[in-house]
Parts: sequence; C-alpha cells; structure tokens
Amino acid sequence: MRFVDEFRDPELGRALSGEILSLVEPGRHYKLMEVCGGHTHSIYKYGIDDLLPANVELVHGPGCPVCVIPMGRVDDGIAIAHQDGVIFTCFGDMMRVPGSSGSLLDAKAAGADIRMVYSPLDALRIAKHNPERQVVFFAIGFETTAPSTALTLKRARAEHLPNFSVMCSHVTIVPPVRALLESPDLRLDGFIGPGHVSTVVGARPFEFIPADYGRPVVISGFEPLDILQSIEMILRQLAAGRCEVENQYKRVVPYEGNLRALEVMAEVFELRPHFEWRGLGFISHSGLKLTEAYAELDAEARFSVPGVRVADPKACQCGEVLKGVIKPWECKVFGTACTPERPIGTCMVSSEGACAAYYNFGRFAREREVV
Repeated sequence: MRFVDEFRDPELGRALSGEILSLVEPGRHYKLMEVCGGHTHSIYKYGIDDLLPANVELVHGPGCPVCVIPMGRVDDGIAIAHQDGVIFTCFGDMMRVPGSSGSLLDAKAAGADIRMVYSPLDALRIAKHNPERQVVFFAIGFETTAPSTALTLKRARAEHLPNFSVMCSHVTIVPPVRALLESPDLRLDGFIGPGHVSTVVGARPFEFIPADYGRPVVISGFEPLDILQSIEMILRQLAAGRCEVENQYKRVVPYEGNLRALEVMAEVFELRPHFEWRGLGFISHSGLKLTEAYAELDAEARFSVPGVRVADPKACQCGEVLKGVIKPWECKVFGTACTPERPIGTCMVSSEGACAAYYNFGRFAREREVV
C-alpha cells in the first residue's frame, strides 16, 4: 500500500476485525497497552476499539512527551522565563501545561517573553536575531525529538552563539516501560510498540519485554489498519504461545533504528542518574542531560532554577491514566473541571494525551467502552 486512503480501507478493517475475533479465547480477557499517545488518538478517532471483541481491552501508556513532564520542571521553566533579558521558547503544547502556580502561557500574559516555536532551529534563529538577549529552548520529548535538539546544539556550538542554551527535559522510553512491568497494579498481555520512537531507536531495545517479562511486542504504525494488524499480530503470538518483538511498521522503522541519529544523541546527551516523571515518580537513568562537551549550552547551569519537586493536584489522576490503571473518564474531574480549554492535568493538554483523545472524540462514559 502506498496511499493513506489504503490504510483506512473499511473492508480491510472489517476483515482484520474478523481475524482478531477468530484468535481470542472465549472467557479470556486480553489487556494490551498502546505505549504511544499517537496510537491512542488514532484508536478513538477511527473507532478502532469498536471493531474489537469485548474481551480485548486497550489501555494507555506513558508515551505522551508533554504528559510526563512534572510540575516542578514547568516551574523551573517559568523561573528562567521571568529572568531579565531572557526569551524563553517551547513547543505550543508545553505552553499550556500547568505548573504549581500557572502555566508558561500565564507567565507570558504576566509579561515574560515566551514564544512558541515549531523546532529548536526556530529558537536558534531567534538567538541569532537577538544577540543582546539570552534565548532558551525548553527541550522535551522522547528519542523522537532528541536528535533535532542534538543537531541544533551542535550548530549552536559550531556557530559560537553565546546567547543560546537548552533546558533539557528529554526522556527515554525503555525505563518507564520497565517500571510499568514491575508495577503490581497492572497486568498486561502485550504491547503495541511506539512507532515514532522506534524510527530512531529501532525495535531492538524492546527485546527485554519478551525476554525478561514474557510479553509480546509489535511496533505499530498509526493508521487504522496498522493498529488493527498489530493487535492481530499480538493475539496470533499469544495463541501460538510465542513471545517476541515484531515490526509491523517496517515501511518506516528499521529494526536497528536510525544509526546516525543515535550517534548524534550519544555525542550530545548522557543519561541523568534520576529524573522525575509525572505519575511514575523518579525513574533511574530515564532522562537525558547535556554531556560535559556541551555543558556551556545547558540553561540549568546558566540560570538559577528552583529545582523543587511539586506534588500533582489531588483532584488530578493523570498518573493513574499514564500507568493504564484507570480510563480517563474514571477521573473525577474529567470533562467537568478539567477540559482542554482549562486543563488541570497534562493528559488533557497535549495533542497526544489520553484524556484529550477521550474528550475530543466523545468518550465520556463507560457505555462507550463496552462493545
């Protein structure tokens, strides 16, 4: 298939649904986690869950890059943005993530010079045009976006731009998945692997899941037929008693990953000993920071930040949603006090957040979950 419409063919979708139905065991409940928030939105946008048998349940994982940023990191960014002479830049979703006393958007309204950018190169361009100002880029995301930050840092150093720096909040995908597998709260039968991250890291890093935990993984694309085929591949593994990593997204994801991107990341970044995740707490060696060679471009070293851990609002259950323990509509404030216009938690902010997916596509009640 070469065209997007072919990946949304309803007849093929119904055929795959029939294959899935033929593979499930009566009386057995299957729980599969889609790690990536992009998959969550595709599932509910196209009604993929309505094509599944009632005993095949999809739960959401921690693969939304904005959703996992804790409130303390937002407060650190706001503290930098309020310093004299600073232009603070970030992606659009990040501007609306609530900190302990407001968001970056609120700080902008209060007078801080905060600008939305579409890439770190946009921030670098702002630094070139404003040599008298300090320009900071709030770098977030998994391995998907880390190479673009790394290349921007290499260019900044090569061009000797003393007024550019990065507040690095990049994270890696394997440690939180391992933390979930170690959690007693969640029983999973398999994983729909993250397609975007895998374009960089490949499928190999997920081999620990079948090897150490006995769960199948299928790296999946984002179109409806991609996801249905990936579910069918997982269930076929379970029916045959197999357990391995398979790559459904071969048209984009090489099994070994993007080796050049991995080389650039290894040059610019190193693992942090500890990094806090919203809802998951501190996870060892799960965040990235700048290496010693790029330390002069580290905004956290250049500016003073509070560095204080801030507890999430008690009403917000984003942590449980990110761990797949509850569905978004089970949160007490979902769709009432917490909406995309007035979010309390990050899962309602991001375009990849599970709560935003449920809200935008009308999943407000348990009845919509039952096929």
